[in-house]
Amino acid sequence: MNGTKNVFGEPLELCGCTPNTGYFRDGYCRTVGSDMGQHTICAVMTEDFLNFTKARGNDLSTPRPEFDFPGLKPGDHWCLCALRWKEAWQAGWAALVILASCEESSLEIVPLDVLEMYATASD
Repeated sequence: MNGTKNVFGEPLELCGCTPNTGYFRDGYCRTVGSDMGQHTICAVMTEDFLNFTKARGNDLSTPRPEFDFPGLKPGDHWCLCALRWKEAWQAGWAALVILASCEESSLEIVPLDVLEMYATASD
């Protein structure tokens, strides 16, 4: 992981592997320049968030076998685009986050105090 840090400046922790998440599908919410969505926020899916993002054109709940994507359900951990999480927060539909699994670059989009309001412990 080459020293990737979380929002606390500590080593980035695993977000989830069931299903495999992250830009690299390795379970970590880390990014590189080619990741146009900046998938850096480790979130715990809720029905409200899944409905919100589907209404915005990003259906995360429907399985897409052609992309080896099982579809998400409430309780699943998923690396979200920082801007989508911020948009959901501003609309009142933010998912909970696992701070130790959110890459530090998330703080360029969402302030730490906002993320802390939605923090949950990893399962």
